[in-house]
This record gives sequence, C-alpha cells and structure tokens, in this order.
Amino acid sequence: MLISLTACSKQSGNEQSQEVKAPIFSAATLGEQQVLTVDEYLKAEAYATASMMNGKRQAQICRACHSFELDGPNIIGPTLYGLFGRQAGEHGGFGYSPVLRDAGFVWTPRALDAWLAQPGSFLPGNRMTFVGVLRKQDRDDLIAFLLMETSDKEVE
Repeated sequence: MLISLTACSKQSGNEQSQEVKAPIFSAATLGEQQVLTVDEYLKAEAYATASMMNGKRQAQICRACHSFELDGPNIIGPTLYGLFGRQAGEHGGFGYSPVLRDAGFVWTPRALDAWLAQPGSFLPGNRMTFVGVLRKQDRDDLIAFLLMETSDKEVE
C-alpha cells in the first residue's frame, strides 16, 4: 500500500492515486476573484452537496498546524478563522514568508482549492510543508467545512 504524508497525518495512496496532482490555478494565474459571503459560497453546488463529516475528517490535517476559532491562536500556521475574503499573508500576528506576504490574492474557495491541491505549485517558495489534498471531493468537503467552521456559521 502506498502512503503519502500530509502534515502529520497519513492518507492511503489508494484513495489519492486517481486524482490529478497539479492545481488548476497558481497564485500567478488565479486572476481577480469575486469575494462572496459564506452563505453565497455554500450555495455553490460543490459545497451545497458536500459531506460535512468528510470535511471534518479532512480538517484534522489542517488542525495539526492551524486553529479555527475566533481569537484562536496562531500555531505553526496562522489561525484560519475569518480566512475567506482575507488577503493572503495579512493575518495580524503571524510571521508569513515573503512569498506569501507578497502573493497578492484573496482567500476564496477557488484559491483554497488550488492551494490544497498542491501548495508548492500554487505558490512556489511558500513555507507550508504540506503534500496537499489530492481528491477533488475531499477538497470540496474540506472547503465547505472550513467555510462553516472558520466563520460565524455553525457546522451541523
């Protein structure tokens, strides 16, 4: 069985091997994004039909380095509370790498999807040592969960 490391957790290669590893976008090719409300994002088909249980399971990878709560601490990475709609590299109190501080994009589900697919290709030179979430459905479920968990919404 093939095992790939993702942060501090393991995912089975059998689950991951069928997916394309390259992100659709990079930070350089992402272009201008439309920032919506959490409710508007959650109405998009990918997130409206997402599995919150799987999203919560996928989020354990993120929790190894990030808090999700309002006023949550920065850990190895910055808190993810209020992530959506926030300029990349601009959460106060966290020492971002220069490449992330100067990235010039806003965190939207589209940006996070590309980041999660392969962080090193999305933004070369970033310090996040993370293989990525290779299955599109896992990313959609994770993003839907994070939309709820890192905002003033409640996860059901």
